[in-house]
Amino acid sequence: MLTLDIEKHLSPVFSLDAHFTAPAGITILFGASGSGKSTVLRCLAGLTPPDSGRITIDDRVLFDSMSGVDVPVQDRHIGYVFQQLALFPHLSIQDNIAYGLARLPLHEQRSRVATIADAFHIRGLLERKPARTSGGERQRAALARALVTLPSLLLLDEPLSALDHAIQSRIMEDLQRWNASHRIPVLYVTHNHREVFALGERVIVLDGGRVVASGSPHEVLDQPGRPALASLAGFENVFDASVIERRETLGTMTCRLKGSRTELEVPLHPAAVGEPMRVAIRAGDILVANQRPQGVSARNVLTGTMMELRREGATMVAIVDAGRRFIVHLTPEGASSLGLSAGARTWLIIKTYSCRLVV
Repeated sequence: MLTLDIEKHLSPVFSLDAHFTAPAGITILFGASGSGKSTVLRCLAGLTPPDSGRITIDDRVLFDSMSGVDVPVQDRHIGYVFQQLALFPHLSIQDNIAYGLARLPLHEQRSRVATIADAFHIRGLLERKPARTSGGERQRAALARALVTLPSLLLLDEPLSALDHAIQSRIMEDLQRWNASHRIPVLYVTHNHREVFALGERVIVLDGGRVVASGSPHEVLDQPGRPALASLAGFENVFDASVIERRETLGTMTCRLKGSRTELEVPLHPAAVGEPMRVAIRAGDILVANQRPQGVSARNVLTGTMMELRREGATMVAIVDAGRRFIVHLTPEGASSLGLSAGARTWLIIKTYSCRLVV
């Protein structure tokens, strides 16, 4: 169990004041750039000393400002993988992985390297230099180097951000498999909500150097409690609104989007009629039709105009004005089959429970 309770003043306008625990398993540190995620990792590793506070792993004290304890970096027994990986270019993959095992007998070094290389599927690359491997293979090697020493804590600072989704997924599976058998605390820094759902057992959200939310990925990201968190969690549409009707027996209420006549049925919330709030909707949760839909269970059917339709990778991004501008994601095939184009009349279909309330 990792326990962290620290303060660090970094500038006149930013300070870190973080308090949390992380059990064995993968805990995601989630937040926007500049929220303090990497600073937390540097404090844990001993690279940036906190101004005050205490850091422990189980019964080991790594830092305690009151008693003057500050364990040196090399004695903390922590694995750290940076975004840049920092493999030694002149060493083979095998020698890179074995770099932290110099104190062990040669036969044990080789045994550990072989075991971790098998776990991350790079056994056939051990004699190569990093320059002769792919980005995904170098990432596997960096993870293997961090884990071969059997650390008591693993720190990962956006390690997969430069890789495509397919390679990310395979490496995530290997990391999860390794952690299932070793069960150490792993702190994984990201601002990608896809990685949060794919890897995280627990999520800790940082904003402005403070912990603003924690819990399971579903608890934190599917029910965002703050507008900034809603945006980070992949809710492309966040609207100011006010409650105009409550229907307790049906478990729903109606909100009107600010600056428009557009109304949405949303899940019931304790907010009173007239009270302001925000409604958050993921772009992928909105369906599009080229004619008024009939016989659908969704309670929100909005009429609008297609303002823009563009392709971003494998996704078509539509901007539809339905009183307010909605961002919608759909497949290229879906957009083509409907004959969608800018200027066309368009209908949006939104389920009640696709609308999340942010207060």
